Amino acid sequence: MTQYLAQIRIFLGAARLRLLVFLFISTGILSGIFALIPEPWAVTAQTLLLLLFLAVVVIIIVGRMQGDMRYRWGATLVPAVGLLALGALFFPDFFMAFLGGAVGWIVAGSFIFGKDKAPRQYKEAIKHMRKNEYEAAVKAMDALIKDEPKEPNHYRFRAELLRLWDKYGRAKRDYEEMLSLAQDDATKAVAYNGLAELDLQKNKFQEALQSAQKAYELAPHEWVAAYNLGMIQDRLHHNQPALDSLNQALKSKIPDARHRLLVCLYIVRAHSRLGDFEAAQTALAQLKQQRSGVNEWQVILNSPQAEVLRSVLADDVATARALIEGTLTLEAFTGAKKS
Repeated sequence: MTQYLAQIRIFLGAARLRLLVFLFISTGILSGIFALIPEPWAVTAQTLLLLLFLAVVVIIIVGRMQGDMRYRWGATLVPAVGLLALGALFFPDFFMAFLGGAVGWIVAGSFIFGKDKAPRQYKEAIKHMRKNEYEAAVKAMDALIKDEPKEPNHYRFRAELLRLWDKYGRAKRDYEEMLSLAQDDATKAVAYNGLAELDLQKNKFQEALQSAQKAYELAPHEWVAAYNLGMIQDRLHHNQPALDSLNQALKSKIPDARHRLLVCLYIVRAHSRLGDFEAAQTALAQLKQQRSGVNEWQVILNSPQAEVLRSVLADDVATARALIEGTLTLEAFTGAKKS
């Protein structure tokens, strides 16, 4: 149960989870108060509270999803909530019929929109990955790539499995194959980002920088490209370029506190290295606002599948925690001041 709660917290993020808990408690208390009032409008108020709660829950959950999953769940849940609202507000005598319609739509929607389009081999690979059976996971993708050799995303997923398995050369070849098959800039940017992350994992910072710059050129408004570029520039002490990249990442609306935390850390570090402690203090205040990201990273880094992430980010997370707790000062970052 604890593991599932941790996964929910990671999926929603601390801010959304707090909002959901607050909404649940506050609407519950208000509904209890209205139940004690013997007036017809009190029932209407309770109904509106329930609809408000359901609508916000749908917005929070669906809004956190990406791409096709957001569409599928949105198309399933939004009409159901709409039917409940219609029945409760305008046809209260027939509310049970509308409730049945909402439930029926959710069931129908799960068949219409809920079908998982991922091939069977992806599911097999994920099952093996969760058990740290990386060789079996890669073999599952080998079979799929043999049948569909022109699909770039198959190579992307196999490369990610190979990274977890610490097979650098094979992972790099897969990202390069993905790049050669890509038909659009977005897919090419993902491939270059993968190459950058792979070289970063091996401390090959100059090679990582070249790939990250190409990814950023192809997707300048995607926060991941700017974030990866800024992280690599931080490693190389390219302080002013890092600030440019990281501020662009923040402008692109990073969705997670854990990633905003690291962006703020790198900004603090860059300003401190440049000797601009006033700007560093401002960035430190922003870092402290993302303190929930430390806990999110801690949950993720404790996972058995997080060995790669631990090697790349564990020290950064520890540094962010030390800055927030006040056991590390900005002066610790002064030294080489490359521009």
